[in-house]
Amino acid sequence: MSRLHVESQSPNQAARLNWLRAGVLGANDGIVSISGLVIGVAGATNSTALILTAGIAGIVAGGISMAAGEYVSVSSQRDSEHALLEKEKLELKNMPLKELKELASLYEKKGLSKKTALVVAKELTKKDAYAAHVDIELGIDPKNLTNAWQAAIASATSFLVGAIIPLIAIITPPAQIRIPVAFSSVVIALAITGIVSGKIGKANIAKAVA
Repeated sequence: MSRLHVESQSPNQAARLNWLRAGVLGANDGIVSISGLVIGVAGATNSTALILTAGIAGIVAGGISMAAGEYVSVSSQRDSEHALLEKEKLELKNMPLKELKELASLYEKKGLSKKTALVVAKELTKKDAYAAHVDIELGIDPKNLTNAWQAAIASATSFLVGAIIPLIAIITPPAQIRIPVAFSSVVIALAITGIVSGKIGKANIAKAVA
């Protein structure tokens, strides 16, 4: 019997969506925080050098902060996932019959009949009990755990991409129209990230943009 696809979204698909959402949020953070910084400085001085220096300092500080925060968050999550995986290994080793019944129960809750759920559970247990349990019970792919360094780099990169927009918009135009141009650029950029986040999350686009 082939494995039944009772999950609406695989762990890999969920992980990709989380990465995309994190990227959009990182870009949003870069747009908002750096625009506030450079527009504030531009309101106090017309010096392009000072505005650029403040913007670069903000980008460096923000990027490091985003990377560090993401690294700590993902590391903690990864440690928790490792602990759950080890616990599952011990339970399968020490209580195989109980774990079989638990697996059948989980498939039954997904809509299968009691008889079919037990057949599926036995087939999957025979093939790879550990993989079957961590999939439906924990929603974790042991071969595809999130890498903390990759998450940190991705977060910092998305922040940088977002932050570049207001920085370029504030230093490129003449001094007298810097703030209106930067403000307009930020609004457009945020609208774009709203559209992207809405499409990723399959939400109402207008609400996401607003």
